[in-house]
Amino acid sequence: MAEFSTQDAAPILADDLMRDRARQFVEFLDDETQTNYNYREAIRRMLDIEQVRLIVNLDDLRDYDRTYADGILLEPMAYLPAFDAALLQLVQAIHDPIKHRIAGNEYYVGLRGSFGQQHCNPRTLRSHQIGKMVSLEGIVTRCSLVRPKMLKSIHYAPKTQKFHSRSYHDATIIAPSSTLTGSTTVIPQDDGEGNPLLMEYGLSTFRDHQTINIQEMPERAPAGQLPRGVEVVLADDLVDCCKPGDRIQMVGVFKSSGGGQGARGFSTSIIANNVILLSSKQGGGIAQSPLTDTDIRNINKLSKRRNIFNLLSQSLAPSIYGSDHIKQAILLLLLGGEEKNLKNGAHIRGDINVLMVGDPSTAKSQMLRFVLNTAPLAIATTGRGSSGVGLTAAVTTDKDTGERRLEAGAMVLADRGVVCIDEFDKMSEVDRVAIHEVMEQQTVTIAKAGIHTSLNARCSVIAAANPIYGQYDVHKDPHRNIALPDSLLSRFDLLFVVTDDTDEQRDRAISEHVLRMHRYLQPGVEEGQPPVENLVQHLDVGGEEAESRTTETPVFEKFNPLLHGGVTTSSGRGANKKKEVLSIAFVKKYIQYAKNRCHPVLTKAAADWIVSVYSGLRNDDLAGNQKKTSPLTARTLETLIRLSTAHAKARLSTNVDERDAIAAEEILRFALFKEVVRPERRKKRKLVNGQSIEVDADEEEEDVEEEGEEEGGVSDEQRRRAQEKSRRLEGDGQPGPSRQPVQGDDAEDDVDMDGAEAALAQDELSTTDISAERLDMFQSRLDHVFTTSLGADGIVEMTELVPMINEGLTNEDMFGTGEARVALEKMGERNMIMFSEGTVYKL
Repeated sequence: MAEFSTQDAAPILADDLMRDRARQFVEFLDDETQTNYNYREAIRRMLDIEQVRLIVNLDDLRDYDRTYADGILLEPMAYLPAFDAALLQLVQAIHDPIKHRIAGNEYYVGLRGSFGQQHCNPRTLRSHQIGKMVSLEGIVTRCSLVRPKMLKSIHYAPKTQKFHSRSYHDATIIAPSSTLTGSTTVIPQDDGEGNPLLMEYGLSTFRDHQTINIQEMPERAPAGQLPRGVEVVLADDLVDCCKPGDRIQMVGVFKSSGGGQGARGFSTSIIANNVILLSSKQGGGIAQSPLTDTDIRNINKLSKRRNIFNLLSQSLAPSIYGSDHIKQAILLLLLGGEEKNLKNGAHIRGDINVLMVGDPSTAKSQMLRFVLNTAPLAIATTGRGSSGVGLTAAVTTDKDTGERRLEAGAMVLADRGVVCIDEFDKMSEVDRVAIHEVMEQQTVTIAKAGIHTSLNARCSVIAAANPIYGQYDVHKDPHRNIALPDSLLSRFDLLFVVTDDTDEQRDRAISEHVLRMHRYLQPGVEEGQPPVENLVQHLDVGGEEAESRTTETPVFEKFNPLLHGGVTTSSGRGANKKKEVLSIAFVKKYIQYAKNRCHPVLTKAAADWIVSVYSGLRNDDLAGNQKKTSPLTARTLETLIRLSTAHAKARLSTNVDERDAIAAEEILRFALFKEVVRPERRKKRKLVNGQSIEVDADEEEEDVEEEGEEEGGVSDEQRRRAQEKSRRLEGDGQPGPSRQPVQGDDAEDDVDMDGAEAALAQDELSTTDISAERLDMFQSRLDHVFTTSLGADGIVEMTELVPMINEGLTNEDMFGTGEARVALEKMGERNMIMFSEGTVYKL
């Protein structure tokens, strides 16, 4: 078989180096003496499930041979082909000829673990990283179609009856440049002697090929700057592993793919080596605020308060006067209900949608701005500035290749987040219909230009709109003021009509509040000086991340009448008796903790109450004696369930009780009819000065509770629970390590100590030692990880801990898996941590 190449072999030196490196990699993969990893079994499992990519932890290779780990990071072109060749040798030696088919397959090594200084994001990619292995996180915005790419073509010359072959390599091939000199991109037409050739497509070799665009996450992009992106090339088994809207961690080689003219520079892309989906993890890859032990204790202590729901809602947007029910609804929206995925494939959304319709100058846009600055992931848009495809997804044409590609819209990018839509009534009817499916089914289905797909858009929607006449006419029915169809209104859980009523007492209170805010001076600024503009605005939860790592988050803010004039002391059961304001940073952490840790279950009492409320509302609707703002459908029943579940999350409760259903009914009735439901106060007889009088039992209990909080005392109920817990632990006879409870009322989990003997056995097998300086360095970095990333849980697998320890370290300072195991065992001997069966527990 003849080759159309000018050089048949690479330089001898390169070949010798490649063989040496491949031999070293074979020894690493075939080493069964190490207890940290066993890649021989991993290769067997890979062959059993017919995969072609073996995932190797870079920390294991660093522990085995640091030189080769650094070589893969800094010179992947020279080391990765040898690694792949070593894997192919082992596959050929290990495979079962009857069970496994390996003929014609190419096998690849995918990397994960600690990348140190090579860990970056699309904004920090620079020219000095070209040709090196990088790791970055981002969100997929575009995906092209999967196309075949020819690697080797076979040709037949009828005149000479000979076969010819030619290989094709471009910039997407990871290999040394010296080995690609004989390749070309032109298909031959003759054999060099004038004899025509026929291509044999069935004998030629092809490979799948796809390009995607990764953009930095919206919540991590600096304010006022365009988000940066990078093109990624996927090949073979990595194609179709992600779709627009997915949050992924990408590992690959940053390469230049040809020169541009003038100031345009070189076009660059990343050749993917491994793709890790972050959407399947807790939080969906969204930046989470670090929780410390003190934060967890403060959250659990505060959740025991009877007025916790009102305290949290009043702390939201404290500078906005009034709008108590709307603030409560926004708190429930941030907490969210429980999503249900049934066995038959049905999906019931747990996200809460809120619409505010009302007069101008009623702080609707300010409410949206507050949600934008508070939610972990929030994307803002306006009705006139957004199109239907801009909100959902668009099919665009690539200018370079002419291919159709899918581009994610705002709602797909805000998966597991919140979308804030202002001027909702200014959207055209065609664009508004596009979000019908998103708001209920939480998917975006595309069927155009030959592309048929469904994207996840599991987000809450909070929107603000003006009435049809510009101002709300109270003399007309709500549906005549709100120019939106019932099909769209029924998808909003709560629809608030915000009217600018003329009331002298209320107008005076609002005017005094506005004047107080205008009298506010920034700290350190004298009167008459222009205020200092805050250009660094953190719109995500991670905005105070650096600050919260060094200092504890304060629970309360000092009440400032110039700033917190919107905080009111309401009456009723569970109301605030004094003006208290929680800090915004603490509210963010409380919402994050409640949303991630609490998953309440509906009880029989709450279900019965919800059924009675729903049937009562439907019967009132049939009577036609009240003007409602939105239609009463079966979605109203699901709204009551979602609101009740979110209210239970605010209490950090594991059950949705009847009081949660009652609170949900109050908010829903206010949204439907502007009714303010006052709960009945319990009365009891009390002997005062020899006379029997009737007093308010609820108010007396709240006063006693507040006195106990101020004096730092413990209630009888809390004392009784503590005694029951201690008796239960004593009865077990097996004390476990100290851990923070996940829910407020749950008992602490005991850690199984049966793996102690296995850990001791692994101690004897471990041959790696660690110096005192390296041990001190490991201990300080472990304390930093426990403080910033793990919080009060203090439980982490060693495979997840090592990349956290190595984050930001240079290649020389990184810890391997074996070295980390020895350090953890030494810290365990000193009772600084507990290390058992590959799991680290904080003491």
